[in-house]
Amino acid sequence: MQEYITQAEQDLLHTYNRYGIVFDRGEGVYLYDKEGKKYLDFFSGIAVNALGYHYQDFDEALKEQIDKLLHISNYFYNEPAIQAAAKLKKASGMDRVFFTNSGAEAIEGALKAARKYAYTRDGHAGSFGGGSAGGEIIAMNHSFHGRTMGALAVTGNPRYREAFEPLIGNIRFADMNDFESVKGQVTEKTCAVLFETLQGEGGIYPAEKGFMEQVKALCEERDILLILDEIQCGMGRTGEMFAWQHYGIKPDIMACAKAIGGGVPVGAFLMTERVAEKSLAAGDHGTTYGGNPFACQAVSKMLDLFEENDIIGHVQKIAPCLEQCLNELVSEFDFVKARRGLGLMQGLECSVPVGGVISGCLEKGLVLINAGSNILRFVPPLVIEKEHVDEMAEILRTVLADQ
Repeated sequence: MQEYITQAEQDLLHTYNRYGIVFDRGEGVYLYDKEGKKYLDFFSGIAVNALGYHYQDFDEALKEQIDKLLHISNYFYNEPAIQAAAKLKKASGMDRVFFTNSGAEAIEGALKAARKYAYTRDGHAGSFGGGSAGGEIIAMNHSFHGRTMGALAVTGNPRYREAFEPLIGNIRFADMNDFESVKGQVTEKTCAVLFETLQGEGGIYPAEKGFMEQVKALCEERDILLILDEIQCGMGRTGEMFAWQHYGIKPDIMACAKAIGGGVPVGAFLMTERVAEKSLAAGDHGTTYGGNPFACQAVSKMLDLFEENDIIGHVQKIAPCLEQCLNELVSEFDFVKARRGLGLMQGLECSVPVGGVISGCLEKGLVLINAGSNILRFVPPLVIEKEHVDEMAEILRTVLADQ
Protein backbone atom coordinates (compact mmCIF):
# COMPACT_ATOMS: atom_id res chain seq x y z
CA MET A 1 0.00 0.00 0.00
CA GLN A 2 2.89 2.34 0.67
CA GLU A 3 3.67 2.70 -3.04
CA TYR A 4 0.13 4.04 -3.63
CA ILE A 5 0.52 6.55 -0.81
CA THR A 6 3.95 7.66 -2.01
CA GLN A 7 2.60 8.22 -5.53
CA ALA A 8 -0.36 10.17 -4.17
CA GLU A 9 1.93 12.39 -2.11
CA GLN A 10 3.85 13.22 -5.27
CA ASP A 11 0.81 13.89 -7.45
CA LEU A 12 -1.95 15.36 -5.28
CA LEU A 13 -1.98 18.93 -3.99
CA HIS A 14 -1.34 18.85 -0.25
CA THR A 15 -4.56 20.49 0.90
CA TYR A 16 -5.56 17.65 3.25
CA ASN A 17 -3.83 16.06 6.22
CA ARG A 18 -4.64 12.58 4.97
CA TYR A 19 -4.37 9.37 6.95
CA GLY A 20 -2.11 6.71 5.44
CA ILE A 21 -4.91 4.45 4.23
CA VAL A 22 -6.09 3.73 0.69
CA PHE A 23 -9.70 2.56 0.76
CA ASP A 24 -10.59 0.19 -2.05
CA ARG A 25 -14.25 -0.80 -1.62
CA GLY A 26 -17.23 -0.72 0.69
CA GLU A 27 -20.00 -3.09 1.67
CA GLY A 28 -22.89 -2.16 3.92
CA VAL A 29 -21.47 -0.03 6.74
CA TYR A 30 -17.91 -1.31 6.31
CA LEU A 31 -14.93 -0.10 4.30
CA TYR A 32 -11.99 -2.19 3.10
CA ASP A 33 -8.49 -0.94 2.34
CA LYS A 34 -6.16 -2.13 -0.43
CA GLU A 35 -4.86 -4.91 1.81
CA GLY A 36 -8.36 -6.12 2.65
CA LYS A 37 -8.53 -4.79 6.23
CA LYS A 38 -12.09 -4.14 7.37
CA TYR A 39 -13.21 -0.88 9.00
CA LEU A 40 -16.53 0.03 10.63
CA ASP A 41 -17.55 3.37 9.15
CA PHE A 42 -18.90 6.02 11.53
CA PHE A 43 -17.84 8.76 9.12
CA SER A 44 -19.80 7.99 5.91
CA GLY A 45 -17.74 10.36 3.77
CA ILE A 46 -18.66 13.27 6.08
CA ALA A 47 -22.36 12.40 6.29
CA VAL A 48 -22.66 11.63 2.57
CA ASN A 49 -23.11 7.86 2.30
CA ALA A 50 -26.45 7.70 4.07
CA LEU A 51 -27.24 4.20 2.76
CA GLY A 52 -23.74 2.88 3.31
CA TYR A 53 -21.95 1.16 0.47
CA HIS A 54 -23.04 -1.00 -2.44
CA TYR A 55 -26.76 -0.51 -1.82
CA GLN A 56 -28.06 -2.62 -4.66
CA ASP A 57 -31.20 -0.72 -5.70
CA PHE A 58 -29.31 2.57 -5.70
CA ASP A 59 -26.41 1.14 -7.69
CA GLU A 60 -28.75 -0.37 -10.28
CA ALA A 61 -30.58 2.93 -10.79
CA LEU A 62 -27.28 4.69 -11.50
CA LYS A 63 -26.15 1.97 -13.91
CA GLU A 64 -29.40 2.28 -15.82
CA GLN A 65 -28.98 6.04 -16.09
CA ILE A 66 -25.41 5.66 -17.40
CA ASP A 67 -26.85 3.69 -20.31
CA LYS A 68 -29.32 6.51 -21.04
CA LEU A 69 -27.77 9.95 -20.60
CA LEU A 70 -25.14 11.58 -18.38
CA HIS A 71 -25.26 15.22 -19.44
CA ILE A 72 -27.26 17.51 -21.69
CA SER A 73 -26.97 21.04 -20.12
CA ASN A 74 -29.70 23.20 -18.65
CA TYR A 75 -30.85 24.59 -21.97
CA PHE A 76 -33.14 21.53 -22.00
CA TYR A 77 -35.20 19.64 -19.44
CA ASN A 78 -34.37 16.09 -18.40
CA GLU A 79 -36.66 13.58 -16.73
CA PRO A 80 -34.50 12.74 -13.65
CA ALA A 81 -34.20 16.44 -12.78
CA ILE A 82 -37.95 16.95 -13.04
CA GLN A 83 -38.61 13.91 -10.84
CA ALA A 84 -35.90 14.79 -8.31
CA ALA A 85 -37.15 18.36 -7.97
CA ALA A 86 -40.73 17.23 -7.34
CA LYS A 87 -39.64 14.71 -4.71
CA LEU A 88 -37.30 17.16 -2.99
CA LYS A 89 -40.08 19.75 -2.86
CA LYS A 90 -42.43 17.23 -1.29
CA ALA A 91 -39.86 16.17 1.30
CA SER A 92 -38.99 19.74 2.28
CA GLY A 93 -42.21 21.69 1.78
CA MET A 94 -40.27 24.24 -0.28
CA ASP A 95 -41.47 25.50 -3.67
CA ARG A 96 -38.57 25.91 -6.11
CA VAL A 97 -35.33 23.95 -6.61
CA PHE A 98 -32.00 24.75 -8.25
CA PHE A 99 -29.53 21.85 -8.53
CA THR A 100 -25.82 22.46 -8.01
CA ASN A 101 -22.69 20.31 -7.94
CA SER A 102 -21.88 20.71 -4.25
CA GLY A 103 -22.89 22.21 -0.93
CA ALA A 104 -20.59 25.20 -1.37
CA GLU A 105 -22.28 25.96 -4.70
CA ALA A 106 -25.66 25.68 -3.00
CA ILE A 107 -24.56 28.31 -0.48
CA GLU A 108 -23.29 30.55 -3.29
CA GLY A 109 -26.67 30.32 -4.99
CA ALA A 110 -28.51 31.01 -1.76
CA LEU A 111 -26.42 34.15 -1.16
CA LYS A 112 -27.08 35.38 -4.68
CA ALA A 113 -30.80 34.73 -4.34
CA ALA A 114 -30.93 36.67 -1.07
CA ARG A 115 -29.08 39.66 -2.48
CA LYS A 116 -31.21 39.68 -5.61
CA TYR A 117 -34.31 39.55 -3.40
CA ALA A 118 -33.04 42.62 -1.55
CA TYR A 119 -32.22 44.32 -4.85
CA THR A 120 -35.82 43.80 -5.96
CA ARG A 121 -37.24 44.60 -2.51
CA ASP A 122 -35.44 47.93 -2.46
CA GLY A 123 -37.04 49.07 -5.69
CA HIS A 124 -34.55 48.12 -8.40
CA ALA A 125 -35.70 46.62 -11.69
CA GLY A 126 -34.22 44.35 -14.33
CA SER A 127 -33.01 40.76 -14.46
CA PHE A 128 -29.42 41.38 -13.47
CA GLY A 129 -28.69 42.65 -9.95
CA GLY A 130 -25.94 45.25 -10.00
CA GLY A 131 -25.55 45.31 -6.22
CA SER A 132 -27.91 46.57 -3.60
CA ALA A 133 -27.57 48.88 -0.65
CA GLY A 134 -29.66 46.27 1.20
CA GLY A 135 -27.30 43.36 0.68
CA GLU A 136 -25.96 42.71 4.18
CA ILE A 137 -25.98 39.12 5.41
CA ILE A 138 -25.70 38.01 9.05
CA ALA A 139 -23.89 34.70 9.57
CA MET A 140 -22.84 32.88 12.74
CA ASN A 141 -19.51 32.62 14.50
CA HIS A 142 -18.01 29.12 14.47
CA SER A 143 -20.02 28.26 11.37
CA PHE A 144 -18.79 26.47 8.26
CA HIS A 145 -20.44 26.81 4.85
CA GLY A 146 -17.77 25.80 2.33
CA ARG A 147 -14.50 26.88 0.73
CA THR A 148 -15.50 28.94 -2.27
CA MET A 149 -15.08 32.69 -1.91
CA GLY A 150 -18.71 33.44 -1.09
CA ALA A 151 -19.08 30.45 1.22
CA LEU A 152 -15.84 31.39 2.97
CA ALA A 153 -17.11 34.92 3.49
CA VAL A 154 -19.98 33.63 5.63
CA THR A 155 -17.91 31.00 7.45
CA GLY A 156 -17.51 32.23 11.00
CA ASN A 157 -13.96 31.10 11.63
CA PRO A 158 -11.14 33.53 10.75
CA ARG A 159 -8.70 30.64 10.33
CA TYR A 160 -10.46 29.62 7.13
CA ARG A 161 -10.85 33.18 5.79
CA GLU A 162 -7.74 35.22 6.52
CA ALA A 163 -5.42 33.97 3.76
CA PHE A 164 -8.05 34.60 1.07
CA GLU A 165 -9.31 38.06 1.95
CA PRO A 166 -10.75 40.33 0.69
CA LEU A 167 -13.82 38.17 0.28
CA ILE A 168 -17.29 39.37 -0.60
CA GLY A 169 -18.33 42.26 1.65
CA ASN A 170 -21.34 43.23 3.74
CA ILE A 171 -21.12 40.18 6.00
CA ARG A 172 -21.74 40.59 9.73
CA PHE A 173 -21.27 37.87 12.36
CA ALA A 174 -23.41 37.02 15.39
CA ASP A 175 -23.41 34.20 17.94
CA MET A 176 -25.39 31.02 17.47
CA ASN A 177 -28.26 30.64 19.94
CA ASP A 178 -27.88 34.24 21.11
CA PHE A 179 -30.83 36.18 19.72
CA GLU A 180 -29.69 39.52 21.12
CA SER A 181 -26.40 39.05 19.28
CA VAL A 182 -28.27 38.54 16.01
CA LYS A 183 -30.67 41.41 16.66
CA GLY A 184 -27.73 43.69 17.41
CA GLN A 185 -26.28 43.09 13.94
CA VAL A 186 -29.49 43.93 12.05
CA THR A 187 -29.52 47.18 10.09
CA GLU A 188 -31.76 48.64 7.40
CA LYS A 189 -29.40 46.96 4.91
CA THR A 190 -29.84 43.41 6.24
CA CYS A 191 -31.25 41.04 3.64
CA ALA A 192 -30.68 37.61 5.22
CA VAL A 193 -29.70 35.66 8.32
CA LEU A 194 -27.80 32.45 7.58
CA PHE A 195 -26.90 29.54 9.85
CA GLU A 196 -26.61 25.77 10.04
CA THR A 197 -29.60 24.27 11.82
CA LEU A 198 -27.06 22.00 13.49
CA GLN A 199 -23.49 23.27 13.30
CA GLY A 200 -21.11 20.57 12.09
CA GLU A 201 -17.50 21.67 11.72
CA GLY A 202 -18.06 24.22 14.49
CA GLY A 203 -18.47 21.51 17.12
CA ILE A 204 -21.91 19.83 16.73
CA TYR A 205 -24.10 22.58 18.16
CA PRO A 206 -27.86 22.29 17.50
CA ALA A 207 -29.93 25.44 17.18
CA GLU A 208 -32.20 26.03 20.16
CA LYS A 209 -35.95 26.18 19.55
CA GLY A 210 -36.36 29.60 21.15
CA PHE A 211 -33.53 31.00 19.07
CA MET A 212 -35.08 29.63 15.89
CA GLU A 213 -38.47 31.11 16.76
CA GLN A 214 -37.07 34.54 17.63
CA VAL A 215 -34.92 34.79 14.52
CA LYS A 216 -37.82 33.72 12.30
CA ALA A 217 -40.11 36.32 13.87
CA LEU A 218 -37.49 39.02 13.39
CA CYS A 219 -37.03 38.05 9.77
CA GLU A 220 -40.75 38.18 9.09
CA GLU A 221 -41.06 41.55 10.82
CA ARG A 222 -38.21 43.15 8.85
CA ASP A 223 -38.64 41.36 5.49
CA ILE A 224 -35.32 39.59 5.99
CA LEU A 225 -34.77 36.12 4.55
CA LEU A 226 -33.93 33.15 6.76
CA ILE A 227 -31.38 30.88 5.06
CA LEU A 228 -30.75 27.49 6.66
CA ASP A 229 -27.73 25.37 5.78
CA GLU A 230 -28.84 21.73 5.87
CA ILE A 231 -25.90 20.40 3.88
CA GLN A 232 -24.62 18.09 6.61
CA CYS A 233 -27.56 17.88 9.02
CA GLY A 234 -30.27 17.36 6.39
CA MET A 235 -31.56 14.28 4.56
CA GLY A 236 -32.72 12.32 7.59
CA ARG A 237 -29.58 12.57 9.67
CA THR A 238 -31.25 14.11 12.72
CA GLY A 239 -34.42 11.99 12.65
CA GLU A 240 -36.39 14.36 10.42
CA MET A 241 -35.83 14.75 6.70
CA PHE A 242 -34.44 18.22 7.42
CA ALA A 243 -33.33 19.35 10.86
CA TRP A 244 -35.49 22.49 10.82
CA GLN A 245 -38.56 20.24 10.78
CA HIS A 246 -37.85 19.41 14.45
CA TYR A 247 -38.65 23.04 15.23
CA GLY A 248 -41.41 23.76 12.74
CA ILE A 249 -39.43 26.79 11.51
CA LYS A 250 -39.48 26.82 7.71
CA PRO A 251 -36.68 28.77 6.02
CA ASP A 252 -37.09 31.10 3.08
CA ILE A 253 -34.06 29.53 1.40
CA MET A 254 -32.44 26.19 2.21
CA ALA A 255 -29.13 24.72 1.06
CA CYS A 256 -28.61 20.96 0.94
CA ALA A 257 -26.10 18.52 -0.53
CA LYS A 258 -24.04 15.57 0.76
CA ALA A 259 -26.52 12.74 1.42
CA ILE A 260 -29.09 13.85 -1.17
CA GLY A 261 -26.88 12.17 -3.81
CA GLY A 262 -25.72 9.21 -1.74
CA GLY A 263 -22.13 9.70 -2.90
CA VAL A 264 -22.78 11.29 -6.28
CA PRO A 265 -21.64 14.96 -6.23
CA VAL A 266 -24.83 17.01 -6.15
CA GLY A 267 -26.33 19.82 -4.11
CA ALA A 268 -29.35 22.09 -4.29
CA PHE A 269 -30.77 25.28 -2.94
CA LEU A 270 -34.51 25.60 -2.49
CA MET A 271 -36.74 28.59 -1.85
CA THR A 272 -40.31 29.56 -1.25
CA GLU A 273 -42.43 30.92 -4.06
CA ARG A 274 -42.36 34.37 -2.44
CA VAL A 275 -38.56 34.47 -2.74
CA ALA A 276 -38.56 32.93 -6.21
CA GLU A 277 -40.87 35.62 -7.55
CA LYS A 278 -38.53 38.41 -6.40
CA SER A 279 -35.06 36.94 -6.78
CA LEU A 280 -33.24 34.95 -9.44
CA ALA A 281 -34.53 35.31 -12.98
CA ALA A 282 -33.30 34.05 -16.35
CA GLY A 283 -29.64 34.95 -16.75
CA ASP A 284 -28.96 35.63 -13.05
CA HIS A 285 -27.47 32.25 -12.20
CA GLY A 286 -26.39 29.09 -13.99
CA THR A 287 -24.30 25.94 -13.96
CA THR A 288 -22.97 23.63 -16.66
CA TYR A 289 -23.26 20.36 -14.76
CA GLY A 290 -25.82 21.16 -12.08
CA GLY A 291 -29.05 19.27 -12.61
CA ASN A 292 -27.51 16.74 -14.97
CA PRO A 293 -29.46 13.49 -15.49
CA PHE A 294 -26.97 11.26 -13.68
CA ALA A 295 -26.77 13.33 -10.50
CA CYS A 296 -30.52 13.92 -10.43
CA GLN A 297 -31.22 10.22 -10.87
CA ALA A 298 -29.15 9.74 -7.70
CA VAL A 299 -31.29 12.31 -5.84
CA SER A 300 -34.53 10.85 -7.15
CA LYS A 301 -33.60 7.29 -6.22
CA MET A 302 -32.30 8.28 -2.79
CA LEU A 303 -35.61 9.93 -1.97
CA ASP A 304 -37.50 6.86 -3.19
CA LEU A 305 -35.39 4.55 -1.05
CA PHE A 306 -35.80 6.76 2.01
CA GLU A 307 -39.55 6.45 1.70
CA GLU A 308 -39.66 2.77 0.75
CA ASN A 309 -37.37 1.73 3.61
CA ASP A 310 -38.57 4.26 6.23
CA ILE A 311 -35.04 5.53 6.77
CA ILE A 312 -36.34 8.37 8.96
CA GLY A 313 -38.11 5.89 11.23
CA HIS A 314 -34.96 3.80 11.44
CA VAL A 315 -32.89 6.82 12.49
CA GLN A 316 -35.45 7.64 15.18
CA LYS A 317 -35.19 4.06 16.45
CA ILE A 318 -31.40 3.68 16.44
CA ALA A 319 -30.37 7.21 17.53
CA PRO A 320 -31.26 6.64 21.21
CA CYS A 321 -28.90 3.64 21.21
CA LEU A 322 -26.06 5.85 19.99
CA GLU A 323 -26.93 8.60 22.47
CA GLN A 324 -26.98 6.15 25.38
CA CYS A 325 -23.64 4.69 24.32
CA LEU A 326 -22.00 8.11 24.12
CA ASN A 327 -23.55 9.22 27.42
CA GLU A 328 -21.98 6.16 29.08
CA LEU A 329 -18.57 7.19 27.74
CA VAL A 330 -19.06 10.67 29.22
CA SER A 331 -19.70 9.03 32.60
CA GLU A 332 -16.72 6.67 32.34
CA PHE A 333 -13.93 9.01 31.26
CA ASP A 334 -13.11 12.26 33.04
CA PHE A 335 -11.69 13.90 29.90
CA VAL A 336 -14.88 13.18 27.91
CA LYS A 337 -16.94 16.17 29.00
CA ALA A 338 -20.23 16.17 27.11
CA ARG A 339 -22.35 14.72 24.34
CA ARG A 340 -24.46 16.85 22.05
CA GLY A 341 -26.24 16.51 18.74
CA LEU A 342 -29.43 15.27 17.14
CA GLY A 343 -30.20 11.86 15.74
CA LEU A 344 -27.20 10.29 14.01
CA MET A 345 -25.18 13.51 14.06
CA GLN A 346 -23.47 13.45 17.43
CA GLY A 347 -20.35 14.84 19.04
CA LEU A 348 -18.29 14.05 22.12
CA GLU A 349 -16.49 17.04 23.62
CA CYS A 350 -13.16 16.19 25.19
CA SER A 351 -10.79 18.25 27.31
CA VAL A 352 -7.84 17.04 25.20
CA PRO A 353 -7.16 16.97 21.43
CA VAL A 354 -8.81 13.97 19.77
CA GLY A 355 -6.33 13.32 16.96
CA GLY A 356 -4.74 10.45 18.88
CA VAL A 357 -8.14 8.88 19.53
CA ILE A 358 -9.03 8.99 15.83
CA SER A 359 -5.69 7.42 14.86
CA GLY A 360 -6.07 4.75 17.53
CA CYS A 361 -9.55 3.89 16.31
CA LEU A 362 -8.30 3.59 12.72
CA GLU A 363 -5.67 1.11 13.83
CA LYS A 364 -8.42 -0.99 15.40
CA GLY A 365 -10.76 -0.76 12.41
CA LEU A 366 -13.08 2.15 13.25
CA VAL A 367 -13.36 5.30 11.14
CA LEU A 368 -14.20 8.51 13.03
CA ILE A 369 -13.51 12.19 12.35
CA ASN A 370 -13.28 15.33 14.43
CA ALA A 371 -15.26 18.58 14.50
CA GLY A 372 -12.63 20.91 15.84
CA SER A 373 -9.54 19.83 17.71
CA ASN A 374 -11.37 18.43 20.75
CA ILE A 375 -14.65 17.06 19.36
CA LEU A 376 -15.19 13.49 18.17
CA ARG A 377 -17.85 13.49 15.46
CA PHE A 378 -20.21 10.57 14.78
CA VAL A 379 -22.00 10.66 11.41
CA PRO A 380 -22.44 6.99 10.45
CA PRO A 381 -24.52 5.67 7.58
CA LEU A 382 -28.18 5.99 8.49
CA VAL A 383 -28.67 2.23 8.03
CA ILE A 384 -26.52 1.21 11.02
CA GLU A 385 -28.00 -1.24 13.52
CA LYS A 386 -27.53 -1.58 17.29
CA GLU A 387 -24.85 -4.20 16.72
CA HIS A 388 -22.79 -1.60 14.89
CA VAL A 389 -23.22 0.91 17.72
CA ASP A 390 -22.03 -1.75 20.15
CA GLU A 391 -19.04 -2.60 17.96
CA MET A 392 -18.10 1.07 17.70
CA ALA A 393 -18.41 1.52 21.46
CA GLU A 394 -16.18 -1.46 22.20
CA ILE A 395 -13.38 -0.14 19.99
CA LEU A 396 -13.72 3.47 21.13
CA ARG A 397 -13.80 2.52 24.82
CA THR A 398 -10.55 0.57 24.40
CA VAL A 399 -8.86 3.50 22.67
CA LEU A 400 -10.09 6.06 25.21
CA ALA A 401 -8.75 3.89 28.03
CA ASP A 402 -5.27 4.19 26.52
CA GLN A 403 -5.30 7.99 26.41
